[in-house]
Amino acid sequence: MSNKTSLYSPHRASTIEQVRIRGGVSYRIRRWSAQKNAAFNAPPFLLVHGWMDVGASFQRCVDYLGAGRDVIALDWRGFGGSRASHLQDGYWFYDYYADLDAIIDHVSPEAPIDLLGHSMGGNIAMMYAGTCPGRIRRLINVEGFGLARTQPSEAPARLAHWLAQLKAPVSIRTFSNLQEVVDKLMRRSPHMEEGFAVWLAQQWAERKEDGCWHVVADAAHKRVNPILYRCDEALATWESIDAQVLWVEGDQADQTHWKDGRYTRQEFEGRLSKLKSFERMKISDCGHMVHLDQPAILAHAVERFLGA
Repeated sequence: MSNKTSLYSPHRASTIEQVRIRGGVSYRIRRWSAQKNAAFNAPPFLLVHGWMDVGASFQRCVDYLGAGRDVIALDWRGFGGSRASHLQDGYWFYDYYADLDAIIDHVSPEAPIDLLGHSMGGNIAMMYAGTCPGRIRRLINVEGFGLARTQPSEAPARLAHWLAQLKAPVSIRTFSNLQEVVDKLMRRSPHMEEGFAVWLAQQWAERKEDGCWHVVADAAHKRVNPILYRCDEALATWESIDAQVLWVEGDQADQTHWKDGRYTRQEFEGRLSKLKSFERMKISDCGHMVHLDQPAILAHAVERFLGA
Protein backbone atom coordinates (compact mmCIF):
# COMPACT_ATOMS: atom_id res chain seq x y z
CA MET A 1 0.00 0.00 0.00
CA SER A 2 1.15 3.50 -0.74
CA ASN A 3 2.24 5.57 2.22
CA LYS A 4 -0.17 8.20 0.94
CA THR A 5 -3.19 5.89 1.22
CA SER A 6 -5.68 7.24 3.76
CA LEU A 7 -6.51 4.71 6.44
CA TYR A 8 -10.16 3.70 6.63
CA SER A 9 -12.18 2.50 9.58
CA PRO A 10 -15.95 1.94 9.50
CA HIS A 11 -17.97 5.02 10.35
CA ARG A 12 -20.86 2.85 11.50
CA ALA A 13 -19.86 -0.15 13.57
CA SER A 14 -21.32 -3.61 13.00
CA THR A 15 -21.55 -6.87 14.88
CA ILE A 16 -21.11 -10.35 13.42
CA GLU A 17 -23.53 -13.20 14.05
CA GLN A 18 -23.35 -16.83 12.98
CA VAL A 19 -26.83 -18.26 12.66
CA ARG A 20 -27.85 -21.82 11.90
CA ILE A 21 -30.50 -22.26 9.22
CA ARG A 22 -31.99 -25.08 7.21
CA GLY A 23 -30.60 -28.15 8.90
CA GLY A 24 -27.49 -26.55 10.31
CA VAL A 25 -26.01 -24.39 7.54
CA SER A 26 -23.88 -21.75 9.27
CA TYR A 27 -24.66 -18.29 7.91
CA ARG A 28 -22.77 -15.13 8.72
CA ILE A 29 -24.78 -11.94 9.01
CA ARG A 30 -23.34 -8.50 9.70
CA ARG A 31 -25.67 -6.18 11.60
CA TRP A 32 -25.53 -2.42 11.88
CA SER A 33 -28.01 -1.79 14.70
CA ALA A 34 -30.35 1.20 14.79
CA GLN A 35 -29.41 3.93 17.22
CA LYS A 36 -31.25 3.65 20.51
CA ASN A 37 -33.11 6.94 20.07
CA ALA A 38 -34.25 6.22 16.51
CA ALA A 39 -37.20 8.45 15.69
CA PHE A 40 -39.28 5.81 13.90
CA ASN A 41 -39.75 2.08 13.90
CA ALA A 42 -38.50 1.31 10.38
CA PRO A 43 -38.43 -2.27 9.07
CA PRO A 44 -35.07 -4.07 8.88
CA PHE A 45 -33.10 -3.44 5.70
CA LEU A 46 -31.37 -6.54 4.32
CA LEU A 47 -28.49 -6.33 1.82
CA VAL A 48 -27.56 -9.33 -0.33
CA HIS A 49 -24.35 -9.37 -2.35
CA GLY A 50 -23.40 -10.74 -5.76
CA TRP A 51 -21.17 -13.55 -7.00
CA MET A 52 -17.65 -13.65 -5.53
CA ASP A 53 -18.46 -10.88 -3.07
CA VAL A 54 -19.15 -10.63 0.67
CA GLY A 55 -21.61 -8.74 2.83
CA ALA A 56 -18.82 -6.53 4.18
CA SER A 57 -18.57 -4.83 0.78
CA PHE A 58 -21.69 -2.84 1.71
CA GLN A 59 -19.89 -1.19 4.64
CA ARG A 60 -19.03 2.06 2.83
CA CYS A 61 -22.61 2.41 1.60
CA VAL A 62 -23.95 1.81 5.11
CA ASP A 63 -21.63 4.56 6.38
CA TYR A 64 -23.81 7.01 4.47
CA LEU A 65 -27.20 5.58 5.54
CA GLY A 66 -29.15 7.04 8.41
CA ALA A 67 -29.03 5.08 11.66
CA GLY A 68 -32.79 4.88 12.16
CA ARG A 69 -33.14 1.21 11.29
CA ASP A 70 -31.31 -2.10 11.58
CA VAL A 71 -29.27 -2.84 8.47
CA ILE A 72 -28.16 -6.44 7.91
CA ALA A 73 -25.88 -7.94 5.25
CA LEU A 74 -25.51 -11.67 4.71
CA ASP A 75 -22.72 -13.76 3.22
CA TRP A 76 -24.32 -16.23 0.81
CA ARG A 77 -23.52 -19.89 1.47
CA GLY A 78 -20.01 -20.71 0.32
CA PHE A 79 -18.89 -17.06 0.45
CA GLY A 80 -17.18 -15.18 3.26
CA GLY A 81 -18.13 -16.53 6.67
CA SER A 82 -21.03 -18.71 5.49
CA ARG A 83 -20.53 -22.38 4.83
CA ALA A 84 -22.40 -25.12 3.05
CA SER A 85 -23.75 -28.00 5.10
CA HIS A 86 -21.62 -30.59 3.29
CA LEU A 87 -19.17 -31.00 0.43
CA GLN A 88 -20.65 -29.24 -2.58
CA ASP A 89 -20.47 -30.23 -6.24
CA GLY A 90 -22.08 -26.91 -7.06
CA TYR A 91 -24.48 -24.24 -5.81
CA TRP A 92 -28.15 -24.05 -6.77
CA PHE A 93 -30.30 -20.95 -6.86
CA TYR A 94 -33.10 -22.81 -5.11
CA ASP A 95 -30.85 -23.06 -2.05
CA TYR A 96 -30.27 -19.32 -2.19
CA TYR A 97 -34.04 -18.66 -2.26
CA ALA A 98 -34.60 -20.93 0.73
CA ASP A 99 -31.61 -19.44 2.57
CA LEU A 100 -32.95 -15.93 2.00
CA ASP A 101 -36.36 -16.98 3.30
CA ALA A 102 -34.76 -18.43 6.45
CA ILE A 103 -32.65 -15.31 7.06
CA ILE A 104 -35.68 -13.03 6.64
CA ASP A 105 -37.55 -15.19 9.15
CA HIS A 106 -34.60 -14.77 11.51
CA VAL A 107 -34.31 -10.98 11.27
CA SER A 108 -38.05 -10.20 11.02
CA PRO A 109 -40.27 -13.19 11.88
CA GLU A 110 -43.59 -11.41 11.38
CA ALA A 111 -43.25 -8.08 9.55
CA PRO A 112 -42.08 -7.50 5.95
CA ILE A 113 -38.61 -6.07 5.35
CA ASP A 114 -36.88 -3.82 2.83
CA LEU A 115 -34.43 -5.68 0.59
CA LEU A 116 -31.51 -4.66 -1.64
CA GLY A 117 -29.76 -7.13 -3.92
CA HIS A 118 -26.69 -6.56 -6.09
CA SER A 119 -26.04 -8.52 -9.31
CA MET A 120 -26.62 -12.21 -8.48
CA GLY A 121 -28.20 -11.03 -5.24
CA GLY A 122 -30.51 -8.76 -7.21
CA ASN A 123 -31.64 -11.69 -9.35
CA ILE A 124 -32.31 -13.79 -6.25
CA ALA A 125 -34.14 -10.91 -4.56
CA MET A 126 -36.45 -10.41 -7.55
CA MET A 127 -37.40 -14.09 -7.73
CA TYR A 128 -37.97 -14.23 -3.98
CA ALA A 129 -40.03 -11.02 -3.89
CA GLY A 130 -42.40 -12.44 -6.49
CA THR A 131 -42.59 -15.81 -4.75
CA CYS A 132 -43.19 -14.39 -1.25
CA PRO A 133 -44.61 -10.91 -1.96
CA GLY A 134 -45.92 -10.47 1.57
CA ARG A 135 -42.40 -10.59 3.01
CA ILE A 136 -40.94 -7.63 1.06
CA ARG A 137 -42.10 -4.02 1.54
CA ARG A 138 -39.70 -2.31 -0.87
CA LEU A 139 -37.10 -3.79 -3.19
CA ILE A 140 -33.93 -2.32 -4.67
CA ASN A 141 -32.28 -4.22 -7.53
CA VAL A 142 -28.76 -3.03 -8.29
CA GLU A 143 -27.45 -4.39 -11.61
CA GLY A 144 -29.37 -7.67 -11.34
CA PHE A 145 -30.34 -8.05 -15.01
CA GLY A 146 -31.12 -11.76 -14.99
CA LEU A 147 -29.47 -14.12 -17.44
CA ALA A 148 -29.75 -14.84 -21.13
CA ARG A 149 -32.70 -16.98 -22.16
CA THR A 150 -31.79 -20.65 -22.61
CA GLN A 151 -33.31 -23.37 -24.78
CA PRO A 152 -34.01 -26.98 -23.78
CA SER A 153 -31.68 -28.10 -26.56
CA GLU A 154 -28.77 -26.65 -24.56
CA ALA A 155 -29.34 -29.08 -21.68
CA PRO A 156 -27.24 -32.07 -22.87
CA ALA A 157 -24.12 -29.97 -23.50
CA ARG A 158 -24.53 -28.03 -20.26
CA LEU A 159 -24.93 -31.19 -18.20
CA ALA A 160 -21.98 -32.86 -19.96
CA HIS A 161 -19.85 -29.78 -19.23
CA TRP A 162 -20.73 -29.96 -15.54
CA LEU A 163 -19.98 -33.69 -15.35
CA ALA A 164 -16.60 -33.11 -16.97
CA GLN A 165 -15.80 -30.35 -14.48
CA LEU A 166 -16.56 -32.68 -11.56
CA LYS A 167 -13.62 -34.86 -12.60
CA ALA A 168 -11.10 -32.04 -12.29
CA PRO A 169 -10.11 -30.11 -9.16
CA VAL A 170 -11.16 -26.50 -8.88
CA SER A 171 -9.29 -23.82 -6.99
CA ILE A 172 -9.94 -20.30 -5.83
CA ARG A 173 -7.67 -17.42 -6.72
CA THR A 174 -4.66 -16.63 -4.53
CA PHE A 175 -2.48 -13.54 -4.23
CA SER A 176 1.12 -13.21 -3.07
CA ASN A 177 0.41 -10.29 -0.77
CA LEU A 178 -2.31 -7.93 0.41
CA GLN A 179 -1.40 -5.25 -2.11
CA GLU A 180 -2.24 -7.64 -4.96
CA VAL A 181 -5.69 -8.13 -3.44
CA VAL A 182 -6.17 -4.36 -3.18
CA ASP A 183 -5.06 -3.93 -6.79
CA LYS A 184 -7.55 -6.56 -7.93
CA LEU A 185 -10.42 -4.80 -6.13
CA MET A 186 -9.38 -1.41 -7.51
CA ARG A 187 -9.27 -2.75 -11.08
CA ARG A 188 -12.77 -4.11 -10.64
CA SER A 189 -14.02 -0.88 -9.03
CA PRO A 190 -11.74 1.93 -10.20
CA HIS A 191 -13.78 4.66 -8.47
CA MET A 192 -13.51 3.02 -5.05
CA GLU A 193 -11.57 4.83 -2.32
CA GLU A 194 -8.21 3.12 -1.95
CA GLY A 195 -8.33 3.26 1.85
CA PHE A 196 -11.61 1.38 1.82
CA ALA A 197 -10.16 -1.10 -0.69
CA VAL A 198 -7.41 -1.93 1.81
CA TRP A 199 -10.03 -2.59 4.50
CA LEU A 200 -12.28 -4.60 2.18
CA ALA A 201 -9.38 -6.70 0.87
CA GLN A 202 -9.00 -8.13 4.37
CA GLN A 203 -12.70 -9.13 4.42
CA TRP A 204 -12.72 -10.50 0.86
CA ALA A 205 -9.53 -12.56 1.21
CA GLU A 206 -7.56 -14.12 4.07
CA ARG A 207 -3.91 -14.94 4.63
CA LYS A 208 -3.31 -18.65 5.14
CA GLU A 209 -0.42 -20.77 6.34
CA ASP A 210 1.22 -20.76 2.91
CA GLY A 211 1.68 -17.00 3.29
CA CYS A 212 -0.63 -16.23 0.36
CA TRP A 213 -3.95 -14.41 0.42
CA HIS A 214 -6.91 -16.56 -0.67
CA VAL A 215 -10.33 -15.30 -1.75
CA VAL A 216 -12.80 -16.37 0.95
CA ALA A 217 -15.10 -18.47 -1.21
CA ASP A 218 -15.71 -22.11 -2.04
CA ALA A 219 -13.98 -23.02 -5.30
CA ALA A 220 -17.06 -25.03 -6.32
CA HIS A 221 -18.67 -21.71 -7.28
CA LYS A 222 -16.37 -21.81 -10.32
CA ARG A 223 -18.22 -24.80 -11.79
CA VAL A 224 -20.90 -24.22 -14.39
CA ASN A 225 -24.46 -24.61 -13.16
CA PRO A 226 -26.00 -27.71 -14.75
CA ILE A 227 -29.50 -26.23 -14.40
CA LEU A 228 -30.50 -23.97 -17.29
CA TYR A 229 -31.83 -20.48 -16.57
CA ARG A 230 -35.59 -20.68 -16.97
CA CYS A 231 -36.43 -17.19 -18.13
CA ASP A 232 -40.20 -17.58 -18.38
CA GLU A 233 -40.37 -18.87 -14.82
CA ALA A 234 -38.25 -15.95 -13.61
CA LEU A 235 -40.47 -13.43 -15.38
CA ALA A 236 -43.58 -15.01 -13.87
CA THR A 237 -42.17 -14.19 -10.45
CA TRP A 238 -41.26 -10.64 -11.55
CA GLU A 239 -44.90 -10.12 -12.55
CA SER A 240 -46.00 -11.22 -9.07
CA ILE A 241 -43.89 -8.67 -7.15
CA ASP A 242 -46.13 -6.40 -5.08
CA ALA A 243 -43.33 -4.29 -3.59
CA GLN A 244 -42.31 -0.99 -5.10
CA VAL A 245 -39.04 -1.56 -6.98
CA LEU A 246 -36.08 0.72 -7.55
CA TRP A 247 -33.85 -0.35 -10.45
CA VAL A 248 -30.26 0.99 -10.23
CA GLU A 249 -27.41 0.63 -12.72
CA GLY A 250 -24.01 2.16 -13.35
CA ASP A 251 -23.37 4.15 -16.50
CA GLN A 252 -19.98 2.49 -17.06
CA ALA A 253 -20.93 -1.10 -16.28
CA ASP A 254 -19.44 -3.62 -18.71
CA GLN A 255 -22.38 -5.88 -19.42
CA THR A 256 -20.97 -8.79 -21.37
CA HIS A 257 -24.43 -10.25 -21.97
CA TRP A 258 -25.18 -7.35 -24.33
CA LYS A 259 -21.98 -8.02 -26.30
CA ASP A 260 -22.48 -11.65 -27.25
CA GLY A 261 -25.94 -10.97 -28.65
CA ARG A 262 -27.71 -13.67 -26.62
CA TYR A 263 -29.35 -11.12 -24.34
CA THR A 264 -30.06 -7.66 -25.72
CA ARG A 265 -30.84 -4.41 -23.95
CA GLN A 266 -34.18 -4.37 -25.72
CA GLU A 267 -35.05 -7.77 -24.25
CA PHE A 268 -34.11 -6.58 -20.77
CA GLU A 269 -36.33 -3.51 -21.12
CA GLY A 270 -39.16 -5.86 -22.03
CA ARG A 271 -38.53 -7.88 -18.90
CA LEU A 272 -38.45 -4.78 -16.72
CA SER A 273 -41.83 -3.71 -18.12
CA LYS A 274 -43.34 -6.81 -16.50
CA LEU A 275 -43.08 -5.15 -13.08
CA LYS A 276 -46.24 -3.63 -11.64
CA SER A 277 -44.47 -0.57 -10.31
CA PHE A 278 -40.86 0.55 -10.56
CA GLU A 279 -38.61 3.56 -10.85
CA ARG A 280 -35.12 3.62 -12.22
CA MET A 281 -31.84 5.37 -11.62
CA LYS A 282 -28.55 5.44 -13.53
CA ILE A 283 -25.48 6.53 -11.55
CA SER A 284 -22.65 8.36 -13.32
CA ASP A 285 -18.95 7.47 -13.06
CA CYS A 286 -19.96 4.04 -11.91
CA GLY A 287 -19.35 0.46 -13.00
CA HIS A 288 -21.08 -2.78 -12.08
CA MET A 289 -20.01 -2.57 -8.42
CA VAL A 290 -22.26 0.40 -7.71
CA HIS A 291 -22.02 0.13 -3.91
CA LEU A 292 -18.21 0.33 -4.15
CA ASP A 293 -17.86 2.95 -6.89
CA GLN A 294 -20.48 5.43 -5.67
CA PRO A 295 -21.59 4.41 -2.17
CA ALA A 296 -22.77 7.87 -1.09
CA ILE A 297 -24.98 8.41 -4.15
CA LEU A 298 -26.48 4.93 -3.82
CA ALA A 299 -27.12 5.42 -0.10
CA HIS A 300 -28.87 8.73 -0.64
CA ALA A 301 -31.06 7.19 -3.37
CA VAL A 302 -31.89 4.29 -1.06
CA GLU A 303 -32.85 6.63 1.80
CA ARG A 304 -35.17 8.61 -0.47
CA PHE A 305 -36.78 5.50 -1.94
CA LEU A 306 -37.31 3.69 1.37
CA GLY A 307 -38.70 6.80 3.04
CA ALA A 308 -40.92 7.91 0.19
